[in-house]
Amino acid sequence: MSQSVEPASSGDRFVTLRAPMRNEQEIKRSRFIACLYPVSSSQQAREHIAELRKEFYDARHRPSAFVLGAGHTEARTSDDGEPAGTAGAPMLQALVAHQTAPGRRDLSDVLAVVVRYFGGIKLGAGGLTRAYGGAVSEALTRPSFVVRQRMQLVDVHLPLAEAGAIEAALRNSSLHVVATRWTSTEGIVQVAHVPGEDELTREAVAALTGGLARLIDAGSEWTTRAL
Repeated sequence: MSQSVEPASSGDRFVTLRAPMRNEQEIKRSRFIACLYPVSSSQQAREHIAELRKEFYDARHRPSAFVLGAGHTEARTSDDGEPAGTAGAPMLQALVAHQTAPGRRDLSDVLAVVVRYFGGIKLGAGGLTRAYGGAVSEALTRPSFVVRQRMQLVDVHLPLAEAGAIEAALRNSSLHVVATRWTSTEGIVQVAHVPGEDELTREAVAALTGGLARLIDAGSEWTTRAL
């Protein structure tokens, strides 16, 4: 089921899992196995869900929720046979409400599947909601995370004679140099910066190159680093 969620704080940055993980809880004799995966598409999420259906073929329920994209642009849930709204929705809420830093709720590109083995005691709608949401929240206290950041790219074109020395100066500065390439007439140093720092980057490049550089916007790319 497609879901609408409150957008994350930024469309240029989000946090996701470094690797898949699992965590198991027992609540009133029922086993709840929370399985979390980093995913980059709904197709990848569906593939993991299908794999878990085969692995836990004897489980009564395997509800799921996933959220995708910087800004939480896509979200889907499934109750997988549990009463409507008691499983997938609270699992999704646990994902989007998770604080990756104080006041920051930007966890995304994550799939949660909670496998339930019924223990013979009914939990009721409220109990199921708390159990499924709680299983995901508890699991999220255990994994390590990475930051996905959109970086703006600028190509710094330099006269060939001065390019070597200037490249060294750029690399020794606080600027983030991505790559260097050479032609028969110039050196081109690619610099990355976070959105909103274009003017600061251009000023820094101008100061380091003595005004010899010609700057050309080179688009953007997503980078990954440890949280």
